[in-house]
Amino acid sequence: MKPAMHPLVPRAGRAVASGLCACLLAACAAKPPMPALHEALPAAYAADSGWRELGEATPMPADGAWWQVFADPTLDRLELELGRHNQSLAAQLAVYQQAQAALEQARAAYAPVLQATAAAARSRSLAPQGAGASAQNTFSAGLQASWEPDLWGSVRLQVEQGRARAQASHSTLRYTRLSLQASLASTYLQLRTVDAQARLADATVGAYARALQLTRSRYRAGVDTAANVAQARTQLLQAQTTRTDLQVTRRQLQDAIAVLVGQPAPGFVLAPDGELPPVPRVPPGVPAGLLLRRPDLAAASQQVLAANAQIGIDQRAWLPTITLGASAGAQAATLARLFSAPTLYWSLGPSLAATLFDGGLRSAKLATSRAAYRQTVAEYRQDVLQAMQQVQDNLYAQSILRHEARQQEQVVQAAEVSLRLALNQYKAGTADYLGVITAQTTATSARNAVLTLRNRRYAAAVNLIAALGGSWGGEQAASPPGR
Repeated sequence: MKPAMHPLVPRAGRAVASGLCACLLAACAAKPPMPALHEALPAAYAADSGWRELGEATPMPADGAWWQVFADPTLDRLELELGRHNQSLAAQLAVYQQAQAALEQARAAYAPVLQATAAAARSRSLAPQGAGASAQNTFSAGLQASWEPDLWGSVRLQVEQGRARAQASHSTLRYTRLSLQASLASTYLQLRTVDAQARLADATVGAYARALQLTRSRYRAGVDTAANVAQARTQLLQAQTTRTDLQVTRRQLQDAIAVLVGQPAPGFVLAPDGELPPVPRVPPGVPAGLLLRRPDLAAASQQVLAANAQIGIDQRAWLPTITLGASAGAQAATLARLFSAPTLYWSLGPSLAATLFDGGLRSAKLATSRAAYRQTVAEYRQDVLQAMQQVQDNLYAQSILRHEARQQEQVVQAAEVSLRLALNQYKAGTADYLGVITAQTTATSARNAVLTLRNRRYAAAVNLIAALGGSWGGEQAASPPGR
């Protein structure tokens, strides 16, 4: 007679099974939150109103070579050399290639794994006292296949995460290239400004030398004093010192350019150029939407997607893993009998594995991934705010510096008139040489201020183009090649 089964046992088993199925379905349906990256952008920048230079805006090159707006062949050549030989750019390219390889590793999880094994061994067992022991040979060969179906979407999320990281690395590569190009352009334009300052210093030294000669002639004629001769000589020596100091600045800028283009500084030479490149004109309305195509913002948004995928990966750590496995092979004592029928074996079947207790490890990992997601979202939003600030600051600098440059040209004209009058009065004996020194110093400072403003306008133009992602046009950002 069979023992009676308690009626609650089947019901409890069904309840447990139903609960497990419900948990599995709920975990399978869980999805990571969608990233909220729709940032509110201003309709216009505050710098769009105010000072504005009349005339058409400088057109941007269609091929992305934004530095061509400065119309300098030497700068064009240096930018091309930077793209070929800069080592920081080469290192970032290698990082991008690593990200591509990591994406291929994630995709490989879709395919089954097939392994082949072969082994040969010779063994001998320890026999009891007086008994004989013989050595045995064992030969084996086999194939093993395993496949873990992506029932819960873990592999899909890992592929999405790898794709997002690869795209982020590609955007970082583009941003590194843009930053290096901007650094090269700024350094080169500063070098040309120093060349112009050196030419001004040479002219100033010549003018002061002529003034010293005039003062000495007047002193020998008895119509001037030794004090004025000493003042004129001091002024000449100071101008010569300033000219010499510019050589140090120029050498440092030239060496910095050599590093950017990937060449040794000792053998790199840039000849002085007598012309200053033009300052590009900014269009009268730069749309704020151009910010979203900046490479660094694109990289930050892809990092958010990667962090978002990591949440889903960690959520699925509670689900069991199902593996389909198969193996076949042979094992025999001699090689001749290795593949005979009695030595062959095979097996086929699924396996299920689930973690029942891990001390809160999975919960901690999920909390970490959620916190990392919030961090990437906050960093993306901060990057957008900083990008808007950079565009705003450089747009405003463009407008104000352009107006200030026109004012400074008027200062130069007034200083030259004052210097001419002071020299005429000094030659006529109606004014002291101190007035000539003051007028010369004022005129020299005014001319230097013009060049300083020119360099600041160069820097503002380069920074603005970099802040807009490489131009102020409407072309779309490049996508990763082959992806």
